[in-house]
Amino acid sequence: MIIERSSTWKEGFIERLENRESWDNWTLYKMSYDVVKTNLITDFTGLQSPKYLPNLTPLPHQLEVAQTVIERMNGKAILADEVGLGKTIEAGLIMKEYLIRGLVKKALILAPASLINQWVEELNHKFYIPAIAYRKNYGLDHYNVVVMSMDMAKRSPHKEHIYEQDYDLIIVDEAHKLKNHKTKNYEFVQDLKKKFCLLLTATPIQNNLFELFHLISLLKPGHLGDYETFQAAFSASKHNWENDEFLKVLVNQVMVRNRRQDTGIEWTSRRVQTIPIQFTQQEKEVYDMILELKNISPEFSSPFTMITLQKEMCSSKEATYLTLNEMRQKCTDPKVVRYIEEIIQKLVALEINAKAEKAYEIITEANDKVILFTEYRASQAYLQWYLHSKGITSVIFNGKFKASKRDWMKQLFKDHAQVLIATESGGEGINLQFCHHVINYDLPWNPMKLEQRIGRVHRLGQEHDVHIYNLAIEQTIEEDILELLHVKIDVFEKAVGELDSILSTFKQSI
Repeated sequence: MIIERSSTWKEGFIERLENRESWDNWTLYKMSYDVVKTNLITDFTGLQSPKYLPNLTPLPHQLEVAQTVIERMNGKAILADEVGLGKTIEAGLIMKEYLIRGLVKKALILAPASLINQWVEELNHKFYIPAIAYRKNYGLDHYNVVVMSMDMAKRSPHKEHIYEQDYDLIIVDEAHKLKNHKTKNYEFVQDLKKKFCLLLTATPIQNNLFELFHLISLLKPGHLGDYETFQAAFSASKHNWENDEFLKVLVNQVMVRNRRQDTGIEWTSRRVQTIPIQFTQQEKEVYDMILELKNISPEFSSPFTMITLQKEMCSSKEATYLTLNEMRQKCTDPKVVRYIEEIIQKLVALEINAKAEKAYEIITEANDKVILFTEYRASQAYLQWYLHSKGITSVIFNGKFKASKRDWMKQLFKDHAQVLIATESGGEGINLQFCHHVINYDLPWNPMKLEQRIGRVHRLGQEHDVHIYNLAIEQTIEEDILELLHVKIDVFEKAVGELDSILSTFKQSI
């Protein structure tokens, strides 16, 4: 670089000196002074961003979260508010604040594919942040704020292009999907340069304590020590540990969590029921035959296979048939094939689905819009047929749908159908405050999936009490699922904090 002394000032100086011209323009100076003063940030405490957001009125708890993350956590935090309290708004406020202050110039938001358009729309219209949804032919060098799906980002060549960028801020939505530290998702985020980083999840623990350890280690490596140190210091196992209060202190240094009751907003209530169901004699006979499979052949002694079949049988014969038929085709033992065919014959002959009848009874009594969650697409198809035969209109919603079809199904549900039959992935990221009845037709092993399902309706804007119906068939694997769900809820509450009700008391229900 060559530095030369400039002499261009001389002409103007001599002209003003000899011709007695004015040396300045007070009006222009005052205008310039006012502009600089307006943009000057003299104190790092407090938020500047709200005055630049005419289309947004943040709630007090959202402003408090943004200020806490910036002033106390140095921009590295888990935003763990309960579902529906506006974690996206909080993240947008933090990003806007850093952009205004010049501390962030480039940002990357990683989100499920179904939520990308929602992120882009909110950042552009609510925060005046020029975000774009990444496409395969885009060059990352030319865009400062990019929203991308995790599935695309972790694959080549996108992964390498991302690593080449100097991102100041990384935001990961639905961050509980990073719970397994052995996955490509986790490794990808771990390798990102993270000057500032926000992990958004209402459920930082889903199954066990070590998920929280790995999430915090991703955000701030060493904050809880290494794995062995953490395990020894807290005598930690998956569902038990010591020094509860000390662990909470460490966790709260990197995690902000608001519950609905903490926000000062008047929320409607949750009314949760766990409803016991009895199989018909014919259904019970098929279920017992399935249990016997593990004794018929070592080929079917795998716990995963048996658990899958039991859960499917508690859902629908259609879901069960698909798995049994696949097993029959792969089996080489004629004796076992005959036994599977006997099960299939009895399965096909079933005329009653006790759980579907109970769901229909609930839907009829509700006489209002209902979301019904199942884990199997075969059960989805059956339930739509069954409800149609009873005169109930419904639409299907699952993760295979593209964004446009998801929006269309949501609109059909709002305007025309009484029931939305959704799978787990189908229910992700949709806001359905106009509905206030949820049937958990199939129970997941993970209690946080129940919280996510309920959060589709029990969120800001809900004007009615929300009714939750958890269906469980007696003397089946669903009793075991309920017991484990209560154990995992206890783990969450000990490490993170109390949950809103998602299950009614087990012993009163079954």
